[in-house]
Amino acid sequence: MLTRRKFAALGAMAALSACAAPQPVTRAAATAVPEPIPPLPDFYGPIYDEPYPVPAVEEGVLRPELWRQEVDNPWPGYKRGTIVVDPDAALLHFVQSPDTAMRYGVSVGAQGYSWNGTARLQFSRKWPRWKVPASMIARQPELEPYSVANGGMDPGPGNPMGARALYLFQDGVDTLYRIHGDADPRELGQAVSSGCIRMLNQDAIDLYDRSIHGATVIVLPSRAPDPTVTA
Repeated sequence: MLTRRKFAALGAMAALSACAAPQPVTRAAATAVPEPIPPLPDFYGPIYDEPYPVPAVEEGVLRPELWRQEVDNPWPGYKRGTIVVDPDAALLHFVQSPDTAMRYGVSVGAQGYSWNGTARLQFSRKWPRWKVPASMIARQPELEPYSVANGGMDPGPGNPMGARALYLFQDGVDTLYRIHGDADPRELGQAVSSGCIRMLNQDAIDLYDRSIHGATVIVLPSRAPDPTVTA
């Protein structure tokens, strides 16, 4: 039987990101010497019982503070099922009880394209189609083949929505922002997309299984300065 450490990654990561291209890596980030990262928990191994392959998360990339883990609940007053995203910490909490929450590392919307507020988890999808909104096509015309009018992109490897997606609505209107899979572990903890909240496929599947239809989703406002705004 294959173990997660013997499992070979199945194909290259998708060239398209879920909402926009990742931000360029700074020179300081490129030259910094990372501290050793311990072996990943087994739940970041390959998943074999999905319609499409979910390869193991690469070792030595994901910092322990971004691993899925049960923690003390920072928001004990919120109902079970509430999801809280802190973009500055790049963490998502799923409230389990007044005492505990499940915490996940995420990547979030880059400044200038980010979204925050309180929404409703209107519905969720396994292996969703990627239907690119008109606002994104205006910035990236090459995505026109995957527009809503054209039916979007088929699910599966290469689809930047990944294995699961949670759809956020506000007052009955689609916000066009999603919590979804297919994040590159190197992107976790960074602002890389146009507002979407991206997770590892393993974590997106886990959150999908825990999530509660109609639950409140709170995306906290970022306190970081917007580099697109000049004095």
